[in-house]
Amino acid sequence: MEIVALGSRLALLSLFTSCLLLPSIQAREIKYCNKKANYVVKVHDVVISPDPVKTGEDTTFTIKASTSQALTGGKLALDVSYFGIKVHSETHNICEKTSCPISVGKFVLSHTQTLPGITPPGSYTLKMKIEDEKNHQLTCASFGFQIALGSYMSAM
Repeated sequence: MEIVALGSRLALLSLFTSCLLLPSIQAREIKYCNKKANYVVKVHDVVISPDPVKTGEDTTFTIKASTSQALTGGKLALDVSYFGIKVHSETHNICEKTSCPISVGKFVLSHTQTLPGITPPGSYTLKMKIEDEKNHQLTCASFGFQIALGSYMSAM
């Protein structure tokens, strides 16, 4: 009977420890391109849904950030790398990804995309640059994400 009780306690302790560690495991590490730069825009969090990304399905990248100066426009440049090799680039008007003008303080950028079914699964890095209308760099940051096989590949 004591062995069963000890096993139950260990299972409960393991579950409790997992719950404590889960938020830290899910936190996405954001790296600035230049650690010494004082960027106008600071990236606080990135939420990817679904996570991991699935090929052939819509994926939304939600970037939570803040700015120390009001912004009336600019551009968002995205570069995606697979094992350090750039595989995709795109540029958007920042006002297409959030409401403009952007006031001083917190704001959210949102980008939705569907990856082709032939996209290989694995670890990717997204590098994001934001520039104002005069091409002054406001931020440059990167973060990693995973791509899993999606519905197109699993249907084959």
